[in-house]
Amino acid sequence: MSRLRATVATRTRIRIGVVIVLALVALTLGHAAFTGLSTQTEADVPDAPPTDNVTVVTESARAGTLIAYAPNGSVYYYNDSHTKYFDVDPVAGTSMTVGYTATDTIHSSGPTCSDPPCTRNVVERANLSTGEVTELYARYDDSELAAEWHDAERVDENHLLIADIIDDQVFIVDTETGIVEWLWDAQAAYPVTGGGPYPRDWAHINDIELLDDGRVMVSLRNQDQVVFLDRETGVIEEWTLGSEDDYETLFEQHNPDYIPEIRGGPAVVVADSENGRVQEFQRVDGGWERTWQWSDERMQWPRDADRLPNGNTLVADTHGKRIIEIDATGDIVWDVPMTHPYDVERLGTGPESAGGESARSLGLESRTAETTTTDEAGIEPLAPLAAVVHAVIPSRVVNAALYVGPTWMGRLEFLAVAIGLVTGVGWLAVELRWRLPTLGVRWPVYREE
Repeated sequence: MSRLRATVATRTRIRIGVVIVLALVALTLGHAAFTGLSTQTEADVPDAPPTDNVTVVTESARAGTLIAYAPNGSVYYYNDSHTKYFDVDPVAGTSMTVGYTATDTIHSSGPTCSDPPCTRNVVERANLSTGEVTELYARYDDSELAAEWHDAERVDENHLLIADIIDDQVFIVDTETGIVEWLWDAQAAYPVTGGGPYPRDWAHINDIELLDDGRVMVSLRNQDQVVFLDRETGVIEEWTLGSEDDYETLFEQHNPDYIPEIRGGPAVVVADSENGRVQEFQRVDGGWERTWQWSDERMQWPRDADRLPNGNTLVADTHGKRIIEIDATGDIVWDVPMTHPYDVERLGTGPESAGGESARSLGLESRTAETTTTDEAGIEPLAPLAAVVHAVIPSRVVNAALYVGPTWMGRLEFLAVAIGLVTGVGWLAVELRWRLPTLGVRWPVYREE
């Protein structure tokens, strides 16, 4: 009888423990859902610390917004008319006009979409002062998966250089006539057996930059490479940064910026997204040498890094849910919470890293998650628990879950869901095991007494 009572008591304690764990998981998720960050309306957007210039941020995925912060930190401009916003740049010769790429998802059948969902990609300009928006060029695509333009750069008043993900191409188009006057197809230079799934999302060309000498720098995300193109002959092999599956160098990067020799280069500042860091490579003796990197415990899937004229680096940390500015010593000196930032620009400093110098010429100090303390990074007290996710679960899994999950979910909430699932499944298995004798079921392997 005493043995039976002990067994009942043990099972009761286990059940109470499981209920407590599941209750804590529910409280964690409920608190995040009701108090979590949102940018779905202008009123929801948090204020920013003061700066000397206007800062423009784009968001993609569930929260598609174009947001501009005034120098005093208040919201100066807000637009959510498109499904997603991607690269944004200041328009030369203006002080408050930006150009950007955006995507609209089409969910209903019509003359431009026979089999929904489809995509409409657009390049526009917005005057942040007046709110006037001008469409420069647009195209419909008959797919929604990986059918976006993440970047477009003005060649001159009537020509745009566009990074086309769905066709794995980079092209220059005359926006008045619609005629494509130059095109590079990645499939002509790389085997389709590599990269991502072909043809659905093979190269994922997510960034382009037209250099002053006429070359084009291209980010092939799924090949883990930044390549340089001669517009006559194609890929300049000896200039390629990274190689496929060499994750120590690059792992599905975003938004590389070129720094020319006149400012301490040739160098490339890049968001090394799946590695959870931003870094810089210097051209040395005909190759690339890493000269700077930065990360902290919170950084998760950064997708933009711009070197500013003051030597600081402006970063869009997508799944870290923030925009940060890092000074020359590696300290965060400006920090804005954001649900899903893709690109960030500080107006008055030139497009991307155009006004910045190389890390080598500035003598920047590298800093990684291992050398950054909680206080230095401004991390929340529960972040060390969430960091378990970063250490144990592959970054692709975490980033995929955060990408499709609600905007209020971060690494801590992801961990809570995982704990809840493991606890629930484990509890179910134990309950079944306890009830097997009652149900008359025997294990397939047992030991005779």
